[in-house]
Amino acid sequence: MRRDEFNLEEYRKLHTVGRQWIKAATTSNSVWYRTVTYNFILVMCNTGMRPSEAKNLRWRDIMPAKDREGREIVVLFVQGKGKSRKLVAPKSVGDYLDRIRALAKTTAPDGRVFTTIDGKPTQSLYKALIGDLLDTAGLREGAQGVPRSTYCFRHTYATMRLHEGVDVYFLAEQMGTSVKMIEDHYGHVNTVKHADRVLTGMSGWEPTEAKPEKDRETNAKAAQAVKARQPKRPSRKR
Repeated sequence: MRRDEFNLEEYRKLHTVGRQWIKAATTSNSVWYRTVTYNFILVMCNTGMRPSEAKNLRWRDIMPAKDREGREIVVLFVQGKGKSRKLVAPKSVGDYLDRIRALAKTTAPDGRVFTTIDGKPTQSLYKALIGDLLDTAGLREGAQGVPRSTYCFRHTYATMRLHEGVDVYFLAEQMGTSVKMIEDHYGHVNTVKHADRVLTGMSGWEPTEAKPEKDRETNAKAAQAVKARQPKRPSRKR
């Protein structure tokens, strides 16, 4: 069963409560684990990585880069489910990873990114801590009443990207899955995103007013299209 994603309001709440949750820690070990867990969540929500890929992530797999417009980005080489790929992430993800790096026991190239406080690879990916934070934030269960898990962060990423209009093909490549899977599991997102088109003509629904220039251009194109479809009438002889 697919777990619920976090909507934008819930994601912001997770941000706010997460910072307070760290401040409320009473021991140095607790501060360490809560800080790493909080930044782990941010990395997952902003990359769409699978939990298995996060477990395998090493420091050598993180590469700073720039996009075609010269903006700083991060490229991650991830491995999981018997496959590997590169995914791109905004600079903010690099910042989250730098926070974890500052607390890491070792940052050797072969070292795992997500570890325990002793530097050993984490097997649970901070499952209990994530549960505690979700309980604290009142976000443990989604709209369907199903307890949320680490995989919800991947669903959150996909949903937010689709809401922002990212092409399904590029999103599938980024997430290491198929276009069909995206369409099957996130088709509801497109319905919400294109609500203006879906609801056109329904009682009580008023479309937003377009700019006059855009209206004239749209009307002109529509008139041309209609005229092109009309059959030519034979000329009458007088």
